[in-house]
Amino acid sequence: MDERIKVYQEKMQKTVDVLTEEYVSIRAGRANPHLLDKLRVDYYGTPTPINGVANVSVPEARVIQIQPWESKMIKEIEKCIMASDIGITPSDDGRIIRLIFPELTEDRRKELAKDIKKKAESSKVAIRNIRRDANDAIKKIGKSGEISEDTQKQIEDEINKITEKFCDEVDKKMDEKTKEVMTI
Repeated sequence: MDERIKVYQEKMQKTVDVLTEEYVSIRAGRANPHLLDKLRVDYYGTPTPINGVANVSVPEARVIQIQPWESKMIKEIEKCIMASDIGITPSDDGRIIRLIFPELTEDRRKELAKDIKKKAESSKVAIRNIRRDANDAIKKIGKSGEISEDTQKQIEDEINKITEKFCDEVDKKMDEKTKEVMTI
């Protein structure tokens, strides 16, 4: 593969990776400890991930259990969860914090499916913008005479194939997440 293409392929891969991270944070009625990955609690003046100050587990399909290593962290963790956009109110018994996920309503499922599709479309637009940038760069190189017209055409075809591959990957991830949301 041409080195000039590799840069754009890596950008497309990063776009798909970002989409995957966004899909993990979608609350689909099933407890997923990765929902807490972006949250940071104040641990002796240092923003620390929740899993850095507590054990995070999923004892049941709709429950995340957080057991802080230090009991004084319970209030910090609860405050952090309440300030986030998770939409779950934590409950604690003095030792363990529980996040109980309610069953999804049909309206909420449809809303989540729309959100999933919207995120996928944004990713595909980003991938196509990367393709446009790549094609513009190749045309510029072609006009300067560094590569022949045939080589330019081959590189553009390769860029289009890579773009289609990543768009198909985005569609696949969207379908998987939509199916997950609709069948829980």
